[in-house]
Amino acid sequence: MAKTKSLFECQACGHQTSKWMGKCPNCGAWDQFLELNAKQIEALKEMGSSSSMGNHTNTYVGALPITEIEHEIVDRESSGSEELDLVLGGGIVNGSLILVGGSPGVGKSTLLLKIAGNIAKEHKKVLYVSAEESTSQIKLRSDRLGSNEDDLFLLSEIRLDIIFDELKKQDFKLLIIDSIQTIYSDKLTAAPGSVSQVREITFDLMRYAKESNTAIFIIGHITKEGSIAGPRVLEHMVDTVLYFEGDSSKELRLLRGFKNRFGPTSEVGIFEMTKQGLLSAKDISKKFFTRGNPQSGSATTVVMEGSRPIILEVQALVSESGYSNPKRSATGYELNRLTMLLALLERKLDLPFNQYDVFINIAGGIKINETAADLAIIAAIISSYRDRPISKDTIFLGEVSLIGDIRDVFSMDVRLKEAKSQHFKKAIVPSLPMSEVSGLKCYNIDEVPKLIEWM
Repeated sequence: MAKTKSLFECQACGHQTSKWMGKCPNCGAWDQFLELNAKQIEALKEMGSSSSMGNHTNTYVGALPITEIEHEIVDRESSGSEELDLVLGGGIVNGSLILVGGSPGVGKSTLLLKIAGNIAKEHKKVLYVSAEESTSQIKLRSDRLGSNEDDLFLLSEIRLDIIFDELKKQDFKLLIIDSIQTIYSDKLTAAPGSVSQVREITFDLMRYAKESNTAIFIIGHITKEGSIAGPRVLEHMVDTVLYFEGDSSKELRLLRGFKNRFGPTSEVGIFEMTKQGLLSAKDISKKFFTRGNPQSGSATTVVMEGSRPIILEVQALVSESGYSNPKRSATGYELNRLTMLLALLERKLDLPFNQYDVFINIAGGIKINETAADLAIIAAIISSYRDRPISKDTIFLGEVSLIGDIRDVFSMDVRLKEAKSQHFKKAIVPSLPMSEVSGLKCYNIDEVPKLIEWM
């Protein structure tokens, strides 16, 4: 009788090896290797062979020139949410597998239950599967969201075979799994949430979505590092990966697309948490900045979130430090870039920031992921340092380099038009725009020292 070959798998990242190891060489986790039994090994082999063969083994078509391949029309269904449709590239694609991640309490279940109600209103059957909550708990949330529809079905179940049996009973157009880490497959003996279970269940759901042309949303828990819990192969297998960002104590939430096989990933959805659940933030222009009397340490800029411009208020506080190592803190802005800008100000303007604590905050809880706000950061820091207020009618746009010059940013015309629509009167920019914006006076500043002269 042939000896059974052992196989060990890391429960943190899915790395496999023929012998047990204390530390995973792939992710560095300790004591995470578990031995797979013969049934689990056979299931992995079957999944690997079926995925390599694909779903079209009986209708094999040889290689074709790319010029002879016709465009495939992608069928989309509106989710009833303008922001979600924007992130998905126009709507939910039939037969797609969508992964939604985010921190606890950010609103993943709330959003998808609302979407389920919107789809059910169109007389399309939706199955919402929750392994974490009872149907009565989901019903309470549905009452608050106004999602009670006859075509919305609830199922509290963790066994995958029972879920598939329920799917065979009716023609469901949308399936929601809340969450993938709590579903259990009888093919494997590993615990729910393990690498083997998550991989096997995701593959079965992907195969069902493609064969039945049913759109499937999967909710995934995230780790303390902010990534989807489980193996990275989970994100590779799905068609779309969406991440919810935001503080559960604040009203605004951001939904970003990090992967989308059917559309762009540059768009960002903005939602507002209300008593009726997550709603599309239609009027977001005034949620990130305030009008009123000028105050020192406050400057305004325009950032791009996908294709939409958003006006943000940058706040700075500069105070004398009582320690040899002054403190630097940044909320919503990259700390390393703040340190670089302070070093530049010390070098170019001889400002003694090595004796001052500097704190930066982006109002509204949004995070800046581009360099267009560099000029506004510097303006706010100098304003706080000299206790000199900046006019609330002025915006600052520009990227600051290490040599002290101010450079152009992309979509300058779009940013200036947004500033004009919000009744700003002055714009500090690296170079004058190609076309003038009526009612908005632009000032050209190409070096950091010239900013001091202007202020």
